[in-house]
Amino acid sequence: MIRKSVLIAIVVAGILLSPQFNAWAQNAPASASTPLPFVSPIFADNMVMQRGKANTIWGWSEPGDKIQVDIAGKSASGVAGPDRRWEVKIQPPRAGGPYIMTIKGKQTLELHNVLVGDVWLCGGQSNMEVGLRMARNGAEEVKAANYPQIRFFTVAPHVAYHHTDVVEGSWKAVSPETAERLSSVAYYFARKIQQEIHIPIGLVVDAVGGTPAEAWTSADALRPLKDFDVPLAELDKLAAEKAPEYGNYVMHWYDQYDVGLKGKWAAPDFDDSNWKQVDIPGGFAELGVPETPAVVWFRKEIVLPDPLPTGRALLFLGSVQRMDTAYINGTEVGASAWVENPRVYFIHDGVLKPGKNLVAIRVFKTEPKGGFLGKPEELHLLLGDKTSIPLAGKWKAQLSVDARPPHPMPIGFENWPVMPTVLYKGMLEPVAPLSITGALWYQGEQNSDRGFQYRKILPATIADWRTLFQQGDFPFYIVSLPKFAPHSATPTDDGWADIRESQALTAADVHNSCLAVTIDTGDPNNLHPKDKQPVGERLAFCALAKQYHKHVVYSGPTLASVKRMPGSIQLRFKHTDGGLVVKGDKLEEFAIAGEDQKWYWADAHIKGKTVVVSSPSVLNPKEVRYAWQSNPGATLFNGAGLPAAPFRTDTWPLITESHRPY
Repeated sequence: MIRKSVLIAIVVAGILLSPQFNAWAQNAPASASTPLPFVSPIFADNMVMQRGKANTIWGWSEPGDKIQVDIAGKSASGVAGPDRRWEVKIQPPRAGGPYIMTIKGKQTLELHNVLVGDVWLCGGQSNMEVGLRMARNGAEEVKAANYPQIRFFTVAPHVAYHHTDVVEGSWKAVSPETAERLSSVAYYFARKIQQEIHIPIGLVVDAVGGTPAEAWTSADALRPLKDFDVPLAELDKLAAEKAPEYGNYVMHWYDQYDVGLKGKWAAPDFDDSNWKQVDIPGGFAELGVPETPAVVWFRKEIVLPDPLPTGRALLFLGSVQRMDTAYINGTEVGASAWVENPRVYFIHDGVLKPGKNLVAIRVFKTEPKGGFLGKPEELHLLLGDKTSIPLAGKWKAQLSVDARPPHPMPIGFENWPVMPTVLYKGMLEPVAPLSITGALWYQGEQNSDRGFQYRKILPATIADWRTLFQQGDFPFYIVSLPKFAPHSATPTDDGWADIRESQALTAADVHNSCLAVTIDTGDPNNLHPKDKQPVGERLAFCALAKQYHKHVVYSGPTLASVKRMPGSIQLRFKHTDGGLVVKGDKLEEFAIAGEDQKWYWADAHIKGKTVVVSSPSVLNPKEVRYAWQSNPGATLFNGAGLPAAPFRTDTWPLITESHRPY
């Protein structure tokens, strides 16, 4: 099973390089003191209006103000209520455009270049978020991205513990000037749909790296699951206290217990004359906490040349267990809770100065051999001209928190949004009830250590979104996670296999959903694989077949039945369009087991619409698994070129079945 810290932090590594990530509370689109806009920002120039159904347009005005919306001869009106919110439901004109929408009340607003087509909500974590420039051949793809009939609105990241009214963002037409940061998965999906259906496509991208499904789900949907009582109670307490809306647990813990934070130990003018001198790497034993959980602050003065070299400077700290926060001259330059990730923090212009500079590092150690894990030479400051300033050696140090039992520990150490509901409130609720065709969902990495539990969470999330948007059981299309991490040479249990099964079960059981299998894509060394085109296009196959009723193959082979025979097992498949096909020299990744539940690689061969598996090591086989690990070889396809989804025939306990973090 892949360690949680690896999974989570690869997803958000780029975000964690930025100190602004922990300041989401200060970046709120609107607060109680900010006037609410006449029209919600989700309605703006260049937008796409949903065809074929009434569109809800909303905003805020003086109570009693009558609002009229007009577009291409269509007209509707509404009245602002006592809470100042108004809503108007208006039928759209025919697909196409551009149109001008006029919204009149005590104010008047004209929206220009409005198209009418299909709007898709694109949710999830970083693999939905990552931009087109990061896809394979990204620079060339961006240059060729000239699709004015495809528009997108990227919802700005925002955590909230309370209801949020507005989001931040703007509608843009896809062009080489705008496509660089558009979700690559959403782009490839929209391009395929637009080329086949020839109507405008709108994309609302609502995704944040490293976030679990429960962060995108309401408390009302989570409470019946009974798995989130502890974090929901903590969230209720923080909301009642009007605490800063970090969206994670560790920042609140620091606020409560970290003496160094309260005492401004990162400040250049702080008097550290009575601190102990220690050696880094190391430094905890001298403070009396060699093997116990603790928060320790370290300070070091360095001298930089005058003038400073031009160019981007980087701070390297090596790997750190468990979490570090780095400051230079009192400014936070980076923070991470990803243990295995060697720290590399970008230093923004104006932070460094010629002459004396103060570097301060807070380390929260939770294991006996925690703290700085790297070699001395890994700790250094790299200036813009590639001059390296060594940082290993003598530092001043002071214990801030002795966290050994019975001192309370935080519920989690992630310093990005992982709390239940916080993105539902901050980024999803204020978008509803925007009229949409359906939703795309690329998420699961963050939940992979609870893969079995995901079969409860994901259906609850889907039902929750459908309730929020009030448009029935709209399409909900799910990306099955691609391959990642080293390949196991022997049959194994794996959290990624568990979550793929939960995704497949959800797609099979939840009405109007579909699974886009990507097991033949991915990168063992990168949780952000560059091959985003197959992902987007396979989501499009789901839409073309199920929503647009095109004769398109949307699924690879899926298990239909199992026949146990003496010495072998016969597996029958559906979705075998064009027949079953072997990719590679032979069928691989089939494992077989008897009643002893010991797995062995199986010999497998195709026979019509079936695959027959056997092994000389299992004389009386009972169960089969296929592609049951985080990075399997995908060898079974149909004639349309789509891979078989990983599956198992057994109902034996899974590795994540009993895992609960709370």
